[in-house]
Amino acid sequence: MTILKSVAVVCALAAFSVAASGQTPGPAKRSVRLAICQILVIDGDREGNFRRMEYALTDAEAKGVEIAIFPESSVLGWENPDAHRKAAPIPGADSDHVAALARKHHVMIAIGLDEKDGDKLYDSAILVDKNGTLLWKHRKINVLPELMSPPYSQGKPEDIGVVKTEFGRIAVLICADTFSNEYVERLRVLHPDLMLVPYGWAATNDQWPGHSRDLESLVKRVAARVTSPMAGVDLVGEMTHGPWAGQTYGGSSFVADETGSILLTLRDRDTDMQVIDVKINASGE
Repeated sequence: MTILKSVAVVCALAAFSVAASGQTPGPAKRSVRLAICQILVIDGDREGNFRRMEYALTDAEAKGVEIAIFPESSVLGWENPDAHRKAAPIPGADSDHVAALARKHHVMIAIGLDEKDGDKLYDSAILVDKNGTLLWKHRKINVLPELMSPPYSQGKPEDIGVVKTEFGRIAVLICADTFSNEYVERLRVLHPDLMLVPYGWAATNDQWPGHSRDLESLVKRVAARVTSPMAGVDLVGEMTHGPWAGQTYGGSSFVADETGSILLTLRDRDTDMQVIDVKINASGE
């Protein structure tokens, strides 16, 4: 038997085996290398916060990272009323800066940014590819209006979605959006291959590290419900405005697989950047 005939026989037997078992080949499993960028964010310190992003991205690039994920409101700080006058539109100066960092470090970036649109301020998150192209924007829906006056404007539940990328279908929510069963269910039916969620997870000092366990439980529950790997990325720092002024962002970011099993935990109450290869179903459908 010739070599070509042997290969044909092997292929035919493999196809018969799949058909006989009643199974059809599923989407190929692949891994994507994530950088969980748990940076220090200081309210209003745009230049310093961008510098801290770049330090993390420099390390991430050296480790061959494909997607870097940063926390909520990484440029101006979460629930910072100064953002009403300091925030930029999207696209705009801050998202352009993120795009430039993505191009410089050859990495896709997911990050939380405050967004000014006319007289409205949104707590938004964007996904930018390694060429600096803005792929997706999500506006936070569950904005906790009691924490800032005037509060963030709300995004729309119907705008929850996924975007096709070279790494599969990626979804982005923001922090308290994941508290809502309705919003999580909207995402579940879209079958994302990967969820990226910037968090601003704060509590009084005496509530840590217990508050970390609450975030862990949340990430586990959401990942298992959506059946998608999930990276939930918190920051380190302190709230300086409003009724929660003085509360601490404690870090303790988490990555879970599609069953809700925790794959990675970052440091408690300290800056950290860790890299992990996460398996996803990159079907591209």
